[in-house]
Amino acid sequence: MGDPARSPEQALKGLTEAAGRGKRGPAPVHLWDPPDCGDIDMRIAADGTWFYCGSPIGRLPLVQLFASILRKDGDRYVLVTPVEKVGLKVDDAPFLAVELKLEGADADIGLAFRTNVDDMVTVDEQHPLRFEHGAAEGLKPYVRVRDNLWALVKRALYYDLVALGTTERWQDEAWFGVRSRGVFFPMCLASEIEGP
Repeated sequence: MGDPARSPEQALKGLTEAAGRGKRGPAPVHLWDPPDCGDIDMRIAADGTWFYCGSPIGRLPLVQLFASILRKDGDRYVLVTPVEKVGLKVDDAPFLAVELKLEGADADIGLAFRTNVDDMVTVDEQHPLRFEHGAAEGLKPYVRVRDNLWALVKRALYYDLVALGTTERWQDEAWFGVRSRGVFFPMCLASEIEGP
């Protein structure tokens, strides 16, 4: 698997050097097919904190750098440059939506999220919301940031989404959900919240 002469730690150093030079937005990682250098001891916790060798990475520019070269290959998350890639662990979603703003008005209103790495994402057909049942916390909302990378929406923002919600017909049933850029994103059947 990959270049046996390079350790994952050497690959991480190479990734940092190759991808450096300030915040530029996401790199074209979908175009790159470098050798796989294995997994490194890096983890993204469910609260959006990035860890390396068990210690939190406290420098936002470094986290933003790593986020810009993040990709999902099947079920595996990897950091990718044109010359190498390394795997890392993600507890839930790689990003956390930490702020919600409303853009526009009336039928063209847009729900815009800022992530923990300062990406801005407006919910639409290319950046949908999805809602999953959590183990203990009820519905958990996610927004697609790019490609197959999603942000978990902070619990406080979930309540803001609920406050913005309406009941609409979707797939021949009444659903409770939210609209953004003219698209309806269902949360749950209306009967589940309205009772009998």
